[in-house]
Amino acid sequence: MKEDYVDCAELSGKTIQRFRIHKDAGDGPELQIDLTDGTSLSYSVCSQTSTRATLYKGGVGTPEILCDYSV
Repeated sequence: MKEDYVDCAELSGKTIQRFRIHKDAGDGPELQIDLTDGTSLSYSVCSQTSTRATLYKGGVGTPEILCDYSV
């Protein structure tokens, strides 16, 4: 069964030195966690673009959907 979370076991027991939230610079906001051992964790949300197209026949009333294309 695929887990619905990511386990960051390497971070267990480490102490946070600094926690920053960087404002959106075009790619979305980013979290930066600096740890006292000199390592840092950077976290950002990446959204995937999707497209959708529908072939339909219009006219009077509700359009008739002929085909639905989703990618």
